[in-house]
Amino acid sequence: MIAVILATASAVVYGTADFFGGLATRRSRVLAVVALSQLAGLALILALLPALPGAFDGRAVLWGLGAGLSGAAGLVLFYRSLATGVMSVVAPTTAVTSAALPVGFGLLQGERPEVTALLGVALGLGAVLLISQDRSGSASGSASSVLTALAAGAGFGGFFILLAMASAESGLWPLAGARISSISLVLLLALTTRRALKPASGSLGVIVAAGVLDMAANVLYLLAQRQGMLSLVAVLVSLYPASTLLLARRVLGERLHAIQLAGVACALGAVALIAVA
Repeated sequence: MIAVILATASAVVYGTADFFGGLATRRSRVLAVVALSQLAGLALILALLPALPGAFDGRAVLWGLGAGLSGAAGLVLFYRSLATGVMSVVAPTTAVTSAALPVGFGLLQGERPEVTALLGVALGLGAVLLISQDRSGSASGSASSVLTALAAGAGFGGFFILLAMASAESGLWPLAGARISSISLVLLLALTTRRALKPASGSLGVIVAAGVLDMAANVLYLLAQRQGMLSLVAVLVSLYPASTLLLARRVLGERLHAIQLAGVACALGAVALIAVA
């Protein structure tokens, strides 16, 4: 139950971070938002390191470094797929892949959830697919954009898997390693493409909020994964688009499609099934 609570909270915070990140990208360039928000997240994790128990572990930091590179690569590929495809194809492909890979990895590692929990996993994957639908685009996308979206999902799924490989005794050190490597990759990309990282006027506060919330969600995920099965935790965390949609509806007045509302209902059902297992 503790793992379910932490993973669900992580999904809510991830979705809120994405909402703030989306607002920031309406004013500033994407690369500037990514770089500055990740720096804000690094500041948070460095502040939390002394507060939460955990000993420095070189192997755990290496797992974190790998996770950071995987997540950053996934983010770059995700934006690339959006540039060449349509959201209605890219978003669900990426989201379901990022959820399915940790589930498969957990099962291969010997995790055996109860039948009720497995039903929750199936319902959760369906929820992610429904929630991520965007009917503003066309119903099809190019083969290259779909392949890129699959690769992006693999990057995000790899982030969850590699973090799970770090020992529980290492505390938050894997997240520190992950953020250092992801920031390094983003800064290198900015240098090679000669992109400025200066945010637009008035957007820095929103960018910082997005970065702090994203790191808070990472912390909640790491704690949840250490309390429960990766195959269950990853699915619950991947339900984060639901909170993004609800915030967009509440704050921005955006209209939710019936298929997305069905996805939110499936998400709630998935959480309930996994919680009672």
